[in-house]
Amino acid sequence: MKVGIDSYSYHRFFGEVYPNQQPAPKHYTIDTFLDRAKQLECDGVSIESCFLPNFDSSYLKTLRGKLDHYGFDRVYAWGHPDGLEAGGNEEAKHEMLQHIDHAVALGAPVMRVVGSSLMFRFQPHEPQLEKLATWFKEAAALAEKKGVKLAVENHIDYNADEIKWLVDAVHSDHFGVNLDTANFLRVLDDPVEATKKLAEHVYATHVKDLRPVKGVNVKEWYYFSSVVAGTGLIQIKEIAEILNQSGYRGFLAFEEDMPHPDYEGEEEKMIEESIRYLKGIAIDLKSK
Repeated sequence: MKVGIDSYSYHRFFGEVYPNQQPAPKHYTIDTFLDRAKQLECDGVSIESCFLPNFDSSYLKTLRGKLDHYGFDRVYAWGHPDGLEAGGNEEAKHEMLQHIDHAVALGAPVMRVVGSSLMFRFQPHEPQLEKLATWFKEAAALAEKKGVKLAVENHIDYNADEIKWLVDAVHSDHFGVNLDTANFLRVLDDPVEATKKLAEHVYATHVKDLRPVKGVNVKEWYYFSSVVAGTGLIQIKEIAEILNQSGYRGFLAFEEDMPHPDYEGEEEKMIEESIRYLKGIAIDLKSK
């Protein structure tokens, strides 16, 4: 089992600042992020396309060269913030198809995709899933031709049974899951049981840990906010063991979104401690 990080962990440093956050004290570029991941001795990185400055072939070639130089496993991540908008945005579907070529250009064997988001979670799910299955079938067929696997993230939208239905409906070896350990809890689904249901289909991960925030309305998505991996409610070690036993050979990609008030302005500390914790899990799994 390898350990990595998703660039979204530094979203405030890339300039995406939530309404109740302060701007970051410094600015990150993709190069800054990759240098930091190397300093943290990560094995892999997940590159969020929303933070890339452009998609010119020359730029992507240069970026791939740096990824290769650092020896990073990699996932190319498309879909922030709302992805296909629950099957309601056909323009986004065409964009997703175009980004498969960007994944190829970066040498990423897996591309994270997003079908929906918390913006659509209270609307009827069945018509959403049926439309998404049709679109993802088309995308998976193209991805297969390009040699890329697509991994749909549970994005505070669907529970494990719904994600499993979607995977089964697409019915392709080139379509699986980007398992977010925390987002299942945010839709009141058990993360461990969810992992058991989906483990054989997992191609990529986002490893988050969460704790509730006193004083935040329970209906807010960040009622459960990010903390150092291993210190919150998510049973990360058990989830990693399930993935390992199922044959998952990708990396555990730490991700944080809204830091818990205990870590306000201290994302880098949270990341460092979390990577250290995940490396401990990886060592334990290797010894078994």
